[in-house]
Amino acid sequence: MILLLLAYLGGVLTILSPCILPVLPFVFARADRPFARNGLPMLIGMALTFALVATLAAVGGGWAVHANQYGRIVALVVLAFLGLTLLSTHLAEWITRPFVALGNRLSQHADSEQDSIWGAVGLGIATGLLWAPCAGPILGLLLTGAALNGASVATTLLLLVYAAGAATSLALALAVGGRVFAVMKRSLGAGEWVRRGLGALVLCGVVAIALGADTGLLTRVSLASTSGIEQKLINAVRPMSTASAEPAPKAGEPLPIEGQFPSLAGATGWLNSGALTPQSLRGKVVLVDFWTYSCINCLRSLPYVEAWYDKYKDHGLVIIGVHSPEFAFEKDPANVAAAVKRLGVKYPVALDDDYAIWQGFNNEYWPADYFIDAHGRIRHHYFGEGGYAEGEDMIRRLLTDAGYKNLPGGYVQPGAKGAEAAASGDAQRSPETYVGYARAENFASGQVAHDDAFPYHAPATLATNQWALDGRWTVHPQDATLDRADGSISYRFRGRDLHLVLGPTKDGKPVRFRVTLDGKAPGADHGMDTDADGNGTVTSQRLYQLVRQAHGTGERVFKITFLDPGVRAYAFTFG
Repeated sequence: MILLLLAYLGGVLTILSPCILPVLPFVFARADRPFARNGLPMLIGMALTFALVATLAAVGGGWAVHANQYGRIVALVVLAFLGLTLLSTHLAEWITRPFVALGNRLSQHADSEQDSIWGAVGLGIATGLLWAPCAGPILGLLLTGAALNGASVATTLLLLVYAAGAATSLALALAVGGRVFAVMKRSLGAGEWVRRGLGALVLCGVVAIALGADTGLLTRVSLASTSGIEQKLINAVRPMSTASAEPAPKAGEPLPIEGQFPSLAGATGWLNSGALTPQSLRGKVVLVDFWTYSCINCLRSLPYVEAWYDKYKDHGLVIIGVHSPEFAFEKDPANVAAAVKRLGVKYPVALDDDYAIWQGFNNEYWPADYFIDAHGRIRHHYFGEGGYAEGEDMIRRLLTDAGYKNLPGGYVQPGAKGAEAAASGDAQRSPETYVGYARAENFASGQVAHDDAFPYHAPATLATNQWALDGRWTVHPQDATLDRADGSISYRFRGRDLHLVLGPTKDGKPVRFRVTLDGKAPGADHGMDTDADGNGTVTSQRLYQLVRQAHGTGERVFKITFLDPGVRAYAFTFG
């Protein structure tokens, strides 16, 4: 219910978004007609069509996007005819004559008493095919969830509720607009001019959408941004946390049974092992660790998981790393295999590219650990970093309960370095920040041009936790790609460490970069992937540690300038 309410409120807020402007003329084209037979069917058709198209686009891949392009062309033609019929009564009668004969008239005279419900629905379908709302935090959350969870009734329902929220605010605007038009017709005798004005606006809307203004210019020139409001709503219903788990039972207290070991059959591949099954692991204690190789929280917990494997692998413990990717490049088996080798992971790793194992555990976090006893029952879980002593206590307890003896004592002390070292503990450090527009926040270079190359300019100063692009970039849902050399990203951050997930050019060519802190070379504050002068090279798709402050976690202005084009930037994390 909370997610449904959040989706609905996100839809309601779209009336304040500039991306709604091109479709407003289509909505108001019948504002002077009875709402129940015109406005309502049109909004229902719009909501249903948007939910269907958005679901297919999110889960169906490129084919759905290309298919919708043809639907958009048809819709543009239909709505262009609508605009022309509003401009001229004679033209309306001529155009609609064959449709009247077929009982499916495209448009009717503005003063006609015989309103067509199906004509209104058709107008709504055409509008739904064309409507491309600005992807604020709430819509980004819904589309990301749809891509993650796949096609389902829940996915479509959430997108439909979002569209219903938009339809609600449009219905209110339509009610007000209808009253205004009625008054104008009665008091000024301006009905014909109102109709012609609406026809001109409809044609302007068609032109704007055909030129891509709904997804380009209007996303950059925002009259009233709702991103801040949407993010506050998201944080209110789902506050972020770095770790979450029920307290581990104390010695002597019984362990709860949280469920049975789900199937591992959904794995798309295995590294360091052949395929494993819950049945083949009976008699062993199993730790299932969900991770992904560019996640900083996963990297910081990884040394402990590796150390547990080394310590207890000969004493009945099996560790399975379930690699569930966050970014598209993490679905490439070669990338994962290279990361596993680079990070020294020796235990079995299941590739969970389709999130089948993730869904089997009803998991929601990276990293997440599930402790499974020798009888195949989940007895404990832990989300996020930390809790390592409690985790090792749980391993020892389950091994003891399974009859394993002479277990090695003490707690592991991995002594991790670089990006895998523990976080600073600064509660005020900057939050994880995504560069792609699907989940971007605190962006200071104006509105984002979705999937279009655009010259961005960084402001002279940044507020805390603001970031900016400079140069010609193309921003995609998950990343931003630099189109010309010497583009940069700036961030005013707080924390000891700054990491940025980066990838080289599409053809794999390395990209050189230079980092500065407060306008100077980082010196002793450089990260493991830069030198003291701030120089480094992007050679593969992974997380790069660019800053590690030698003393403290103070606020600094970070800037990375790429000397070659083609780099892809995904997300900032801090430690």
